[in-house]
Amino acid sequence: MIAWLRIAALLVVLAGASAVVAPVQVLAIRFGWPLGRRLPLLWHRIVCRLVGLRIVVKGRPCTDRPLLLVANHQSWADILALGAVTELSFIAKAEVRSWPIFGWLARLQRTVFVAREERGRTAEQADAIADRLSAGDAMVLFAEGTTSDGNGILPFKTALFGAAQAALRRSQADSVAVQPVAVAYTKVHGLPLGRYFRPLAAWPGDVALGPHLLAFLKEGAIDVEVSFGEPLSFTRTSDRKALGRRTEAAVRNLLAESLLARPHA
Repeated sequence: MIAWLRIAALLVVLAGASAVVAPVQVLAIRFGWPLGRRLPLLWHRIVCRLVGLRIVVKGRPCTDRPLLLVANHQSWADILALGAVTELSFIAKAEVRSWPIFGWLARLQRTVFVAREERGRTAEQADAIADRLSAGDAMVLFAEGTTSDGNGILPFKTALFGAAQAALRRSQADSVAVQPVAVAYTKVHGLPLGRYFRPLAAWPGDVALGPHLLAFLKEGAIDVEVSFGEPLSFTRTSDRKALGRRTEAAVRNLLAESLLARPHA
């Protein structure tokens, strides 16, 4: 009962905070105010505090621009964790746009939506991402293309790494910084999350969102590590697939470092 009361109170406070922030963010997006980048960072920090998601940051976000952040993907909570660390926007699958509440929030985050299965539109979608990179936005690419169970990463899909190539064509930059990022859920109520219990935080695609979201919120005390690796430089002579392999290896190593530092169940 206490857990459900806490969730109810959380939702009321969250709705109130969103009602205040959302109209300002809509105006910021419409008129191109710099506040449009800052408000999502503040909103994510508020939400993380409310849901009990404690973030430990290792390394630091790259300050170079253009910047493409390439991360592993386990859960909707990844958005909260990454969004609370620095100013950034996400690249998400097209169907997220139509999701209740989540789609609306994604649009306020200035998300770029892509249809990964429509290979004929890959260049067009890479150009849309490149426009944002060229404008100075740090963009997050979940290169696995889906969510994992949190105990490892899936092979990276490299098609949208072409956004780095397109950004070079559309800007005066000599290179694009591509930074590996690993998100690892490590503790619940101060106790290590082992391999068996990590799906409490991770949200594989075959699990219903509603029950998973409620189970996460009922815990109210989950630790997540966000590890930033050394940025890779993508130039006009770089190979997109080679960049994808190097980034995948870097994210895999960062994730292993976070997980192996904790006892497994």
